[in-house]
Amino acid sequence: MALPVLSSSAVKFRRVLAHFPQELSLAFAYGSGVFRQAGASAEHGETNMLDFVFAVDDVVTWHMMNLSKNRSHYSFLKFFGPKKISTLQGYGAGIYYNTLVPCNGRMIKYGVISTDALIEDLFHWKTLYVAGRLQKPVKILAQNENSRLQAALVSNLKSAVIASFLMLPESFSEEDLFLQIAGLSYSGDFRMIIGEDRFKVQNIVKPNIAHFQKLYSTILQGCPQVVYKHQLGRLEASVDKSPEGQFTQLMALPKTLQQKITALVNPPGKNRDVEEILLQVAHDPDCGYLVHQGRSGPV
Repeated sequence: MALPVLSSSAVKFRRVLAHFPQELSLAFAYGSGVFRQAGASAEHGETNMLDFVFAVDDVVTWHMMNLSKNRSHYSFLKFFGPKKISTLQGYGAGIYYNTLVPCNGRMIKYGVISTDALIEDLFHWKTLYVAGRLQKPVKILAQNENSRLQAALVSNLKSAVIASFLMLPESFSEEDLFLQIAGLSYSGDFRMIIGEDRFKVQNIVKPNIAHFQKLYSTILQGCPQVVYKHQLGRLEASVDKSPEGQFTQLMALPKTLQQKITALVNPPGKNRDVEEILLQVAHDPDCGYLVHQGRSGPV
């Protein structure tokens, strides 16, 4: 299942894409230059920097071709060549950004990530850096037929729903769910407390409910724990908070989040397997809080 391509005009974004090598497994635009945020005027959105992520199968070859086409986009690293750039890209979140690039009358920035690193993040939330962006509405500009990538994209959305179910109370609204999902990639981020609008999550979600609905409707309609009345724009949820229900959800979480949760409750030196520890967490009245703490911990 491919992610939905959101319907508003993407001509200006595809014109930007035309400036780059076309060997892309996935390309998307995201952020306030694409989707309106609460409190921002339409004119503000038209002047914001446009943000892109390009996933590529062969990072060295892609940078080599891009250096040939767009050498001025790169910092001094261009003098070290595509192999060195690709090596540096492998650290941290596995993404390399060129920023403050003038293109078609706008300023853009674009990140390049290998398809394999993206798939790893989508399935396992190794950093949640790009996976977190893809849990919120983005404008898909190109997507190839890589079945493993498509499965990872869907898995990331399902994981976001499951983690949010664990952190939400037994009953909640559709907006509550989308706020929780949108906040996953900000959990534990000091920028949400210092130096950045602490209401950023609400500002992202509230003007874009319809986009969140489009992104998650298929998953929610197939979820036995919710009654999703899409025609009415309403979600009625009653999540199973029994230890058995929570254990099932915990076992379906991405591997990295499971490991962080188990580290919170497993005493040092005590060698227990993940399944045993998560069963203990499932019986804990603070299960949802432990999931939140696991998500908030350092990557």
